[in-house]
Amino acid sequence: YLDKGLAELGLPILGKSLAWYYAVCIILACLGAGNMFQANQAYVQFVNVTGGESSMFATRGWLFGSILAILTALVIIGGIRSIARVTSKLVPFMALLYVSTALVVIGANAAALPGALVTIVREAFSPEGVTGGMFAVLILGFRRAAFSNEAGIGSAAIAHSAVRTKEPLTQGFVAMLEPFIDTVVICTITALVITLTVYDPALLNDGVISGVELTSSAFASVIPWFPYVLAVVVILFAYSTMIAWSYYGLEGFIYIFGPKRWAKVTFNSIFCLFVIIGCTMELDTVLDFSDAMIFAMALANVLGLYLLVPVVKRDLDVYWARKRSNP
Repeated sequence: YLDKGLAELGLPILGKSLAWYYAVCIILACLGAGNMFQANQAYVQFVNVTGGESSMFATRGWLFGSILAILTALVIIGGIRSIARVTSKLVPFMALLYVSTALVVIGANAAALPGALVTIVREAFSPEGVTGGMFAVLILGFRRAAFSNEAGIGSAAIAHSAVRTKEPLTQGFVAMLEPFIDTVVICTITALVITLTVYDPALLNDGVISGVELTSSAFASVIPWFPYVLAVVVILFAYSTMIAWSYYGLEGFIYIFGPKRWAKVTFNSIFCLFVIIGCTMELDTVLDFSDAMIFAMALANVLGLYLLVPVVKRDLDVYWARKRSNP
C-alpha cells in the first residue's frame, strides 16, 4: 500500500522508497520479534517445566529449536492457507486456556484484587513515573505494546489484505478489535495475576526474574502444576506467532526479489534456521534486535498512514453513506 497508495497521491518515488525500506525492515523484524524472540520464550518456559537447570534441554537449545523449526516448516511451506488453517484452530484454544487459568489465579486472590488495581494505578502515576522515569517507561510501554498487538507497525495489514471480501473496510474494523483483545484484555489479566501473587519491585528492577518466567512463578504460586498449562500456552502462542510472521517476512522478501520459487524456498529455509538460533541466544540480545526492527518498521508505516489518511477518509465516507442508504 505504500508503493501503490502514495503513487496515486503523486508521490511515486517516496512510495517506492518507503516500500523498499519497509520490506527490508519487516524481513529483519520477522526474524527477530516474529521468530527468535518467540522461539526463545517457548524454550525458556519448556526448560522451566522440565527441570530447569537439570533439564536435558537446559544446555540443548539447538535440539528444542530443531524440533520447533521442523514443526514450523511443515506449516509454512503450505503458504497462507495452511497458516490460516492452523492458526484459526490454535488461537481460540490457547486464548481460552490462558484466560481460564489466569482467572483461577485471580479468583484465588480475589480479596486482594482492589489493592492490586490500586498498585497498578499508583505505580503508573507515582512521582518517579511522572518525572524522570516517565519517558523511559513510556518508551518501554510503546516497545512492549508493539510486541503485544503490533498496532502501528503495519504487519497485520499484510494478513488482512489476503482476505477475500466485498468490503475491504470491514477488515479495518476487525483489525481495530485485535489490539483491544490483546492488550486491554489479555495484558490486563496478566498484570493482575503478577501483581496479586509474585509482584516484587526489587526482583524486577534487579532483573532477577523477567519475561515468561515471571508469569510462570505467578501461576505456580496458586497451583503448582499451572506452569505446565502456561508452558502449553506459551509454546502454542510462539508457534502460531512464528508461522504468521513467516508470511509477513515472506511478503517483504517477495516484494524485493519477486514471486519466484527460489525466493520462497530461500526465505523459508532462513526463517527455520533462525528458529534454532533463537533458542540458543540470550533474551536481552534478542529483545534489543527485535525492538530496533519494530521501531524501524513503525517509522515507514506511520508516515505512510498519515499521508494516506485522506484516501481512507474518502473510502470510509463512501462506505457509511452506502450503509445508511441500504441499512
